[in-house]
Amino acid sequence: MRDYLNIFYNGLSKLGISLSDRQIEQFICFYDILTERNKVMNLTAITEPVEIIEKHFLDSLSLVKAIDLSGDKKVIDVGTGAGFPGIPIIISYPQLHITLLDSLNKRIGFINDVIKLLNLKNVETIHGRSEELGKNIKYREQYDLCVSRAVANMSVLSEYCIPFVKKGGKFISYKSGNIENEVENAGNSVYKLGGKLSEIVDFSMTDSTTGEKLGRSLVVIDKIKETPGKYPRRAGLPSREPL
Repeated sequence: MRDYLNIFYNGLSKLGISLSDRQIEQFICFYDILTERNKVMNLTAITEPVEIIEKHFLDSLSLVKAIDLSGDKKVIDVGTGAGFPGIPIIISYPQLHITLLDSLNKRIGFINDVIKLLNLKNVETIHGRSEELGKNIKYREQYDLCVSRAVANMSVLSEYCIPFVKKGGKFISYKSGNIENEVENAGNSVYKLGGKLSEIVDFSMTDSTTGEKLGRSLVVIDKIKETPGKYPRRAGLPSREPL
């Protein structure tokens, strides 16, 4: 990654993010761990250095286009996978308190190793399903912000995520491609769960390898009322029978 730091710095500058030398070293270390473990764990299909920088690191940090990450916010990353967007966010904004949730224990094990090696603070990891954790009073409606880059339909993702958000907080979903119909179709489920569409932040990223413009969106949902107690439904049901 060191050979491509100019691309990283340029992307950070466009996002208005300034990192210390220590934070840059943490990103380099994260890159090294990710690429090494990926050889045996299949953590990500994105393997080229420039693509990891642009499609994982910078894309995760594009969240700043939709919300101010300064201050002491409590954040949960649902379906974090190999730690995206949560790890880049906590490296860049260490004053946050973030929970990383994933249903696969091997991914959580990897993330725990990353946290230890990078000496990250204010990070909690949980191996579990969002349908179950969203019913737990320790996590239900306890977060100022829920984020997710998980690949799921907006209706399904809303049931996974909105129950974690406290009234007055936000759920922000990372999306790609044409999402107008998907977001429109999710309106009823968002409302049932206590949310309201606030805005869609559209932007594009340029693939430095191909020059291709990659359409990206951040779908911002405001939590305007408490989620009814019957949601989220039992594990597996949201994906089989979306609201």
